This record gives sequence, C-alpha cells and structure tokens, in this order.
Amino acid sequence: MVVSMTGYGLGTSESDRLKVRVEVKTVNHRFSEFHIRMPRQLLVLEDKIKKLLATYIRRGRAEVFISIEGEGLLTKRLEVDWSLLEQYMSYLNEFTYKYHLHPNDALQNITHLEGVFHIHEEQTNTDEIEVLIMDAVKQAGEQLKAMRKAEGLRLQEDIVQQLHSFTHTVDRVKEYAPSVLEQYKLRLQMRMNEFTSGIIDETRMLNEVAIFTDKADINEEITRLKSHLSQVYSTIERDESIGRKLDFIVQEMNREVNTIGSKANDAKIASEVVEMKSLLEKIKEQVQNIE
Repeated sequence: MVVSMTGYGLGTSESDRLKVRVEVKTVNHRFSEFHIRMPRQLLVLEDKIKKLLATYIRRGRAEVFISIEGEGLLTKRLEVDWSLLEQYMSYLNEFTYKYHLHPNDALQNITHLEGVFHIHEEQTNTDEIEVLIMDAVKQAGEQLKAMRKAEGLRLQEDIVQQLHSFTHTVDRVKEYAPSVLEQYKLRLQMRMNEFTSGIIDETRMLNEVAIFTDKADINEEITRLKSHLSQVYSTIERDESIGRKLDFIVQEMNREVNTIGSKANDAKIASEVVEMKSLLEKIKEQVQNIE
C-alpha cells in the first residue's frame, strides 16, 4: 500500500487542571527523523513519544509540537539567607548613617543583593501529564496516518496511470524493433549496390547485418523493462515502507531506457524513448513522496 510521507495530525487531551495539545507535521526525508518541541521539564518523555510515533511513521521527517495549558509544571519556592541578609543590612545601616542617605534609597535594591534570595523550582508529579500527552500523541498519530494514507492513494492512482502509459510505449517500441533490422538491411543493400555496380557480396552483407543486429538488439532491455514494471505493481501492494525500493526500480528502468536510446538507430524508437523518459520523470517525482 502506498503511503505518503507528507501529512498533519492534531491531538488534544485534558483533565480538570491541564490541557495538552500535540501537533505532528511530516515531510519527505530519506530516513526517519523526529524533532520534538515541548517544555524542557518533560524531556524525560521524549523517547516514549518517539517510540509511539514510530508505530505511525516509518519514514519521513516529523516535527512535533507539544503545548500544555493550565497549572504550571513547576512549583517555585523562595529561600532567604537570613544570616547574609543581616550582614548586608548592618553595612547598609552604616552607609546610610555615614553618608547621610535616606533609608529608602538603601533598601530599594534589597532584592538584588547577591546570594540572599534563591528561587528553587520543583517539578510536579508528571504521571497525569504523561497520560495526557501520550493520549494526545496517539490521536495525532492516528489522524496523521489517515491523511498520509489518503494522500498515498492519490499518489498510487497517478503512478499507475503513468505506468499504463509507459507500458503502452514499451509495447510500441517492441513492435517497431524488428522493422529497424529490415530497414538497415535495405539501406545496406542499396549502399552496396551503389559501390559495387549491383554485384553484392552476400557473405559480407550478412556479416554486416549480423554485427548491426548484435549492436542494435533491444529485446533484452525490453524484457528487463517488463520485469521492472511487474516489480513496481507488486511493490505498491505491499504493506511496508516501499519508497526507497520504488526509487531504485525507477532508476533501473531509466537505465534500460537510456540503453535502448543508444542502441536503436530509428526515429520512431527515439521518439518513444523521449516519451518513456518523460513518464519515468513524472513517476520519480511521485515516488519521492512515498514512505
């Protein structure tokens, strides 16, 4: 089954005090990559999130955005070093008296005194948050999977249409191929007539025809193209990641078409080769989007 690498999924989950929103966007990529953006306090859940998403995404680059609304993930606690503060205050009182400063001028920056005030952050219990996040990730994954399958179906329909056109083109080339040999034989015979006054060395002519036949024979390439076509059709029916395999097969098909173009000394076949290369380019563009 053809699955696209591009898609989008959204999942939300909430409790009485928290609401989690997860967005997953995927694009084409040679391998499987996950980039997760979420509050740093929850980075401990990153591996679990990746493993869950991997059940939905076998290939492609995934951008994951996780946001949380509601009560904070951290509780903050203020600590004061009273001993140090008393020393500061002692010196501040002395400065105030010595330099005739107003007490408010000395005290207004008390919060900036180094080492006196400390804010400690403590992470709240993540069990509830983890359940909400994983539920939202699952929802996003399901939605993403459905979208990628729907897009994959459209890709498959387009590829099959291009393959049908390609198959017809290969059939026409196969039909033209025998006439290429006959035309060459006639041209060779006419040329030999011009230079030998009608006296033709039959053995030499047959040797020339045999050499040309060996060089211009494209039956092997046509047979391989037919085999590659069968492989494409069977591959797109598999329930696995098929993008890279299809890309390889298309490259092999293009190689066979190039060989046919270099071998066949015929205007009709040359025209069909151009058409085959054009169709393969369209197929390749679509294959680049397949998981």
